[in-house]
Amino acid sequence: MHTTYDELPHLLTLMTGDEKHSPSATSTLDVLWVLYSDILRVDPTNPDDPDRDRFYLSKGHGPMAYYAVLGARGFLTNGELRTFGAYDSPLGSHPDRTLARGVDIGSGSLGHGLGLAAGTAVALRIQGRLAHVYVLIGDAELDEGSNMEAIQFAGRRELSNLTAIVIDNDSAGLGWPGGIASRFAVEGWSTSDVDGRDHDMLRRAFRGERGRAPHVVVAHVEKKEN
Repeated sequence: MHTTYDELPHLLTLMTGDEKHSPSATSTLDVLWVLYSDILRVDPTNPDDPDRDRFYLSKGHGPMAYYAVLGARGFLTNGELRTFGAYDSPLGSHPDRTLARGVDIGSGSLGHGLGLAAGTAVALRIQGRLAHVYVLIGDAELDEGSNMEAIQFAGRRELSNLTAIVIDNDSAGLGWPGGIASRFAVEGWSTSDVDGRDHDMLRRAFRGERGRAPHVVVAHVEKKEN
């Protein structure tokens, strides 16, 4: 299946139920689409290719948009999307890499994805693979201390094969003086601040030259409504 962006709303409507976390899901939709349509080197006919790029959805408690994009790119079928949240469905309210085709990590408990991504980037480098690791996290998730440790580690190890994407919908409780990008910059990361709904800006941010540093793309979207 090769679906256009304009057809994503239809795929989203296939998933029903009360556990969709719709705001968390839709805040990630444009970033996910750009990654899977233009950036990630992945193949739905060979989803376990050891040389593929990795994508980790650390912000895993709102996977509806993630499943829709995986469906659009041929990893999931419309029939599977319709089972979302049902008993024995491979598509749970948190993604499970052992059940859903194309999913690289089980996630949903916040604060783990960036550390896992940094470890994977190190492992791929040791193996001599050119694969890149992308991890999507939420701005509020940065309040978890494990993320600061991962930011420091990745910067000091110069993990240029790692890109973090922070969805900033102004839901963080603590914030950060100077903005989210500054949190990464002081630890040796290159940074991009972009409109999280602007596909051209997102593409440029993902494709830019990084040198030896890991990169973070801070994608600003509309403020989360309580």
